[in-house]
Amino acid sequence: MLVRQNVWELGGDWADPILWYARAVGALRPKPLNDRTSWRFWAGMHGYHQGLWEFYGYKAPAEQVPAQADFDEFWQQCQHGSWYFLPWHRGYLIGFEKLIRSTVVTLGGPPDWTLPYWNYFKPGQDGLPPAFGSPDWPDGTGNNPLFIEQRWGPGDPSQPGKVFVPLDVVNLDAMDVHEFTGVASGGDRGFGGIDTGFEHGGTKHGDIESQPHDQVHGLVGGEKMFPEASTRPLPGLMSSPVTAGLDPIFWLHHANIDRLWQSWRQSDSQNTDPEEASWKKGPASLGQHKFVVPLPDGSPWEYTPEQMSDFAGVGYTYSDFSPAGAPLAAVAGRTATSSGAVAMARSTGATVEVLGANAQSLPVAGKGAETSVQLDARTHTKVAARLAAGPAPGARAEQVFLNLENVRGYSDATVLQVYLQFAGKDGAPSFERQVGSIGLFGITKATESDTGHAGDGLSYALNITKPYSEFAGSGNADPAKVGVRLQAVAPVQQSADVSVGRISIVRQGD
Repeated sequence: MLVRQNVWELGGDWADPILWYARAVGALRPKPLNDRTSWRFWAGMHGYHQGLWEFYGYKAPAEQVPAQADFDEFWQQCQHGSWYFLPWHRGYLIGFEKLIRSTVVTLGGPPDWTLPYWNYFKPGQDGLPPAFGSPDWPDGTGNNPLFIEQRWGPGDPSQPGKVFVPLDVVNLDAMDVHEFTGVASGGDRGFGGIDTGFEHGGTKHGDIESQPHDQVHGLVGGEKMFPEASTRPLPGLMSSPVTAGLDPIFWLHHANIDRLWQSWRQSDSQNTDPEEASWKKGPASLGQHKFVVPLPDGSPWEYTPEQMSDFAGVGYTYSDFSPAGAPLAAVAGRTATSSGAVAMARSTGATVEVLGANAQSLPVAGKGAETSVQLDARTHTKVAARLAAGPAPGARAEQVFLNLENVRGYSDATVLQVYLQFAGKDGAPSFERQVGSIGLFGITKATESDTGHAGDGLSYALNITKPYSEFAGSGNADPAKVGVRLQAVAPVQQSADVSVGRISIVRQGD
């Protein structure tokens, strides 16, 4: 059985698996763009943007993209904002790993090479692995193919190797969600996403895709101003779906997301993949695009979510399934009732009801933005009572979500930390709670109306049940409204035109 290892625990910055990976990347990059076994062909399968690829030097203006048949079959097929997100990317990783391993063998390397994963949650491992942050090979010579100039991180874009993942911005809250499939109506999106057909660029991401997947993309890629090319910031490779596959660290990030999928399944017997035939057989069963990638010999390999769900049959495992380097509690995410029984926070079939919303669209620039949500007194009182009493045994747990709807703009690297502010009454002090963060990975595509969507932007749902319960149960808090503060990890450029169409608070339950 092949074992994917933690990139930080291979025995050195340039341990053999990393060195062979770099050599293989270096061998694949010069291949023609239309070669099914080239580095750039595989990146185009995830996404493609002619302007960015040419501006960053990954495509010559006169260079031909793949023939129409290959373009239609293989390119621009990544699944986002869909319950197919995890299985599509697993097959994509398997095909990529086969290509790299075949190339490694051709170069004289080991036949059991496997793709490492980057577990940025493990203590001391939140920084970019050193081999990816230096332009030099271990002997000091330049042209290290793992180093990418367009990898600007959350800090100073003039230092492209100084990349890290701020651990106060990312979390593993998705691991506490017990349903794979969620709802699109404002409640929980589910661990794996909402029920869709083939979806290359959906606007409502599932929990594990929304966090940490989206945030890590933007935090690693960052963005930079190029006044000679655009008045808007341009994304680092990792920050946009149309360029992410060009960055060698992309594959290690997705190996970690793939690892978390299996970790989630192992952590609780209730954590299972969908049983619907439309998920198991994939969008091809609906008459839509099949899941297909080339094998190392260039021949197509078709796969289904059902095959990807069978972890015992995928041909590899991971050296460690602990999400953050420590085991998860088996019942994380459950809500204890007043009688001591346990009720699960289920999404499927739940009622979603609006408690309140802000008054108008909210522009976001510079350090962030603030607004407030006016609550409906009757609905708030009902929710407060249900939260205080807890659900009856076997009943659906009451949950509360903060929705950020129709987020539009042109800054895929932006990550916003989200805070709720609860005003005190009768002179009592106010209090604030951080309730999560959102990454705008894919926002440019979701904003433009000429990409197969209406240009409605991205929408997010953050579970705020715990802080809302604290607020609802406090006699010192003003029940009329809740403040919402968005704090940007890096300043948001005014020219990026980032805005939130509406911010609402909803309840989900029986």
